[in-house]
Amino acid sequence: MGKTKIEVPVMADLFAQGKKPEYLFWVGSAGAFDDRYKKVSQAFIKILHFLNIDYAILGTEESDSGDVARRAGNEMLFQMQALMNIETLNSYGVDKIITCDPHDYNTLKNEYCDLGGNYHLEHHSEFLDRMIFEGKIKFGNNHFQGKVVTYHDPCYLGRANKVYDQPREVLKSLGINIKEMPRNKSFSLCCGAGGGQMFKEAEKGNKEVFIERTEEAMALSPDIIVTACPFCMTMLTDGIKYKNKELSVANMDLAEMLAESLGL
Repeated sequence: MGKTKIEVPVMADLFAQGKKPEYLFWVGSAGAFDDRYKKVSQAFIKILHFLNIDYAILGTEESDSGDVARRAGNEMLFQMQALMNIETLNSYGVDKIITCDPHDYNTLKNEYCDLGGNYHLEHHSEFLDRMIFEGKIKFGNNHFQGKVVTYHDPCYLGRANKVYDQPREVLKSLGINIKEMPRNKSFSLCCGAGGGQMFKEAEKGNKEVFIERTEEAMALSPDIIVTACPFCMTMLTDGIKYKNKELSVANMDLAEMLAESLGL
């Protein structure tokens, strides 16, 4: 597929044709606007097309989930965002949603229901693990064989929603032997960005949280630090640069690794 231009289906266009896709791919603010995480959205969309998944995005009708507003204490803004999104989602009869962002995943899955938005959510790590388990994705190469890989658990995917095994199963299916950091799964250390911390100055202390987590990963001498969250990717990429290791250590999302292994 490589350089083939992919036309991403938009919900309003399909709806106008009398079609209702099985899945909505919730792109999220980072997936739409952050230059680094746009590449993750693109990789995941390539996989969706490779699998012939019946999906669409909201496009310009998608607004921020309101997660950061609520974490930062602006409940009114959160509810305004949520109600606007719920109205849009419900108008299209959306049921199944896939997203690459654990923050949006958590908010749409666990918090929108209080405001009338009830949806079946899958994080892309869960979706990819399910596709592999069902035999819809098979790998003919060991693209990452011999690479030292460690996986960082995002807080809103791990502790908040107990999704620990699926990302690891995806990596194992790629022939990767994961080296775990001392703090992993339910004991994982936050990257330092959650709860609105991404958008404010650090509080007093002797070390930034993202530096602490990067050092923990670097102690394993990894070739790749794998993340499954845009916030984690930003913080750990910054940590790698802070340690002047960007030429020797990559920070990749699960979707990017899987797409690369499939030659997409």
